[in-house]
Amino acid sequence: MREMAPRSDAGVTRRDVLLAGVAAAGAGLVGPLAGRALGQPASGLDDRDGGQLALRVGLIGCGGRGTGAAIQSLGAESGTVLHAVGDVFPGRIESCLELVAQESDAERIQVSEDRQFLGLDAYKHVIEACDVVLLCTPPGFRPLHLREAVDKGRHVFCEKPVAVDGPGVRSVLESARIAQEKNLALMSGFCWRYQNQCRETFTHLHNGGIGALRAIHTTYNTTGWVEPKPRQPEWSDIEFQLRNWHYFSWLSGDHIVEQAVHAIDWIHWAMQGQMPTRVTATGGRSTRPDLPETGNVWDNFAATFEYKGGLRAFHMCRHWPNTPSDNTAYFMGAEGYCAMNPWTQNHVVEGVRPWKGSAAANDMYQQEHDELFASIRGGTPINDGQRMAESTLMAIMARDAAYSGRVLTLDEALNSERSLGPTDIGWHEYKAPGVPKPGTDLK
Repeated sequence: MREMAPRSDAGVTRRDVLLAGVAAAGAGLVGPLAGRALGQPASGLDDRDGGQLALRVGLIGCGGRGTGAAIQSLGAESGTVLHAVGDVFPGRIESCLELVAQESDAERIQVSEDRQFLGLDAYKHVIEACDVVLLCTPPGFRPLHLREAVDKGRHVFCEKPVAVDGPGVRSVLESARIAQEKNLALMSGFCWRYQNQCRETFTHLHNGGIGALRAIHTTYNTTGWVEPKPRQPEWSDIEFQLRNWHYFSWLSGDHIVEQAVHAIDWIHWAMQGQMPTRVTATGGRSTRPDLPETGNVWDNFAATFEYKGGLRAFHMCRHWPNTPSDNTAYFMGAEGYCAMNPWTQNHVVEGVRPWKGSAAANDMYQQEHDELFASIRGGTPINDGQRMAESTLMAIMARDAAYSGRVLTLDEALNSERSLGPTDIGWHEYKAPGVPKPGTDLK
C-alpha cells in the first residue's frame, strides 16, 4: 500500500456504515449477504454461474457510504468481487475491508495489499484495475473521478451530489455523454429514485393523480452533520480540510448540495426533468459555531425555484441542533394535494380522488446496485447521468443565489466559470475562503 498520508486515522465503524445508509427507512437491516463464493481468480470464469465473467468492483472512498456501497455491490449478484480499494487515509481502508468481510463471503473480497491504493491519486489505480467503480469520495472530487472512469471504459456507481460548481456539472454532463456513447452504466446515488414507495407516488402524480401541478414544497431539516475534528499540528491545510470535508464548500458544496439535494431531486422528479428558469434564495450561519474545523458552510437555506408557466417550487433545509427534523415533500395540484414522507411511510393524496400508497418499503440502497449490475449483465446499461447532473445543478443554483443575494438564472449557473477549491490538489497549504456574505457577486 503506497502511503501518501499520515497513518493516524480512526477509520470507519459499523455505526458509520449504518448511518450512511446501508438500510432504508422502514426496511430491516440486510443480514449477511447470501451470494455464492466464486472460488476463482477475479478475472476468471465461474462455471457455476453460467460461465459469466466475474465483475471486478473497485471502491474509491472508504468511508461509511463507500463501505455500504461495497457491501451492496457484493449483494447484487454472485458474480461480483471486490478487487481494489482506494482512499487518502489508511485507517479507512483497513476498517472498510473489515466491515465488508463481516457482511460478505470472504472469497468475494479479493483485495490484495498491492490493490489497496493510498493517496490523492489512488482513484487512477483503482479505476485501472477494475470493471465497475464506486465513486464515494467527497463530492468535490466527483467530476474528476467520473471522467477518468468513463475515459477508461468503466461502469460507474456515482454517489450524489455529482459536483460542487458549474464547471463540475458541465464536466459530469460530458462524462454522461461519453458513458452513453460507450454503452457504460452510470448509476447515481439519488437513492429515493429506487425506493418503491417513492416510485409509486411519483407514478401516481405523473398519471394525473392530483391534476396539473401548481406548486411544490420540500424540506430537509436536520440537527447537523458529524462532529468536526479539531486541527492537529502535523496536518497540512488540505489534510485538515479533507478530515472535515463536510464543512468546506469546495469539498461538500455546503449541506444544501451535499445532503438536501435529495429533496431538491424530488422537485426535479416531480417536474419530469423540466429545469427552473431562475432561483431566489436566502440563508445563513445562525447556530454553527465559528471554529476553524466548522469551515465556511452555512447552516440554513430557503429557495424559490421559478418555472415556465408560473409554477414555483419551494425548498428549505437547516442544520440546527435541538430542533425538530423533517424531510417531507408536498405537491399541490389543480385537483388535490399530496404529502410524501418516505421515512414515516406516509404517501397520501387528499382532494378529488383521495389515494394512499400501498407499496412495501424496500432497501433502496441495495435496489440501486441490484438494478445497476442487472443492467450491465443484460447489455442495457442504466445511465442516470443527465438527471443526476441537473438535480445537483439546482442545488448549486440555490446555494449561489443565497450566498450572493442575487436572483440567479439557469444559464448563469450552468455556464459559470467559478470553480471552488484549489487548482492544484496536494498535501500543501490552502486557505479556504471565509463564510460567504450576501451582497458578494459570485459570477
